[in-house]
Amino acid sequence: MRGSVVITGGGTGGHLKVAKAFIDEYYEQLAIETYFVGSQNGQDKKWFEHYSKIKKAYFLNTKGVVNKGSLGKIKSLFQIFKETIKCMTLFEKLDVKTVISVGGFSAAPATFAAILTPGCKLYIHEQNSYMGRLNSLTARFASEVFSSYLEDSKIKDYPVAQEFFEEARVRTRVKTVIFLGGSQGAVAINNFALSVAYKLKSLGINIIHQTGSYDYERVKKEYEKLDIEVDVFDFSDKLINKMSQADLAVSRAGASTLWELTANSLPSIFVPYPYAAQDHQYGNAKFLKDKELCFLTREKELKEEVLLTAINSDIHSMSKGLVGLTTNDAVKKMIEFILDENQK
Repeated sequence: MRGSVVITGGGTGGHLKVAKAFIDEYYEQLAIETYFVGSQNGQDKKWFEHYSKIKKAYFLNTKGVVNKGSLGKIKSLFQIFKETIKCMTLFEKLDVKTVISVGGFSAAPATFAAILTPGCKLYIHEQNSYMGRLNSLTARFASEVFSSYLEDSKIKDYPVAQEFFEEARVRTRVKTVIFLGGSQGAVAINNFALSVAYKLKSLGINIIHQTGSYDYERVKKEYEKLDIEVDVFDFSDKLINKMSQADLAVSRAGASTLWELTANSLPSIFVPYPYAAQDHQYGNAKFLKDKELCFLTREKELKEEVLLTAINSDIHSMSKGLVGLTTNDAVKKMIEFILDENQK
């Protein structure tokens, strides 16, 4: 059973990174072009509207259901139903036999269509420690659910770009700290960085700081007032180069960022986003914390003492412990599993 392959999901950068990893592996290693099904809302079009490794991308008019009132939920669900029917028709036309869902509201129509289309197999990649609502609802219908956190996952790994492994190194002591709030930034982490800048300078520790686009100008001006030289930026497509210079990170605990830092063997203080669904960022980081391979603190408890404790800890042992915790062929193993399954 060959047929066509659809990668679906998105809405946020974390989901889209995983989608891209699957798309790239199919195209570069197997010379198989895939179709992408996402949403007109969120970041999906920005990532894949003109991506050359996709045979064609489809962007549906779907929105999330979470955090909406009753009327908003009904409207969203009705729209998902309409787009599911559209996907079923599309799958028949394209002879789709395999659908890989990476989660997010963008994945709903194609995921339901995979379940309802005869001869089509659904595979799910769950990024987080706590399964999202869509994946919780559809996992029972999937041929396999891949996850770094689920004990019964056939492949317990996370898709991370090769560059994070290539630039990895075992840290010995803290000479540079990088503050990461994600692509949108995090005001709490930005303010914390500013509050400890003088202390870090007095210790001879350099600062790298990703502010996010919304807070860049304010943070930049504050550093100028403090007269402290900082590598401060809002966004960079060379983030791995910044990360590889650092010996300790202060970061949110979104799944993609967490596993990129792990692949790079970079010890981290994780500050989970307090409003993440099901508090999944805390669960993501706790997975490493339970192995004594990271520092973990709530946003309201993020204080200078937490940073100093990390700086003065056994960074070398923690960095060594991160080596090999995730591998550079996660997607390859998942796709090989899918191909084997589809030959049965």
